[in-house]
Amino acid sequence: MLKQYETVFIATPVLSEAQMKEAVEKYTKLIADNGGEIVHQEDWGLRQLAYPIEHKTTGFYYLIEFKATPEFVSILETQYHRDERIIRYLTVALDKDAVAYAEKRRNGKAAKPAAPVVEEAPVAEEEIPAIEEEEIESND
Repeated sequence: MLKQYETVFIATPVLSEAQMKEAVEKYTKLIADNGGEIVHQEDWGLRQLAYPIEHKTTGFYYLIEFKATPEFVSILETQYHRDERIIRYLTVALDKDAVAYAEKRRNGKAAKPAAPVVEEAPVAEEEIPAIEEEEIESND
């Protein structure tokens, strides 16, 4: 029985675009060759890391949602571990609620157009009423 998984890996920032595509193709092909099915992929691009990893402060993030047998996850993570281009990875099994959320997130992202640029109208300066000075009576 196939379960749905989500895997995110971080590749070293020194890779060229072609090398990054090659790494992604390697893992999507590995999933397909082992009877898995790619559900969705997202390239999150170059991002700042929360803490340095191997003296690097940025990395290329990539997400793959797929369906596969539970035994396949260990094969995938072994390949991540052996690949010097991959500095971190995480694979999680999705329950029915997580699958529904992932579908909603994907559909919302695809359907949502880019936010239009809105120019703010200049704010008119309000007239400040003059403060009348009261006469101060002195007790002499």
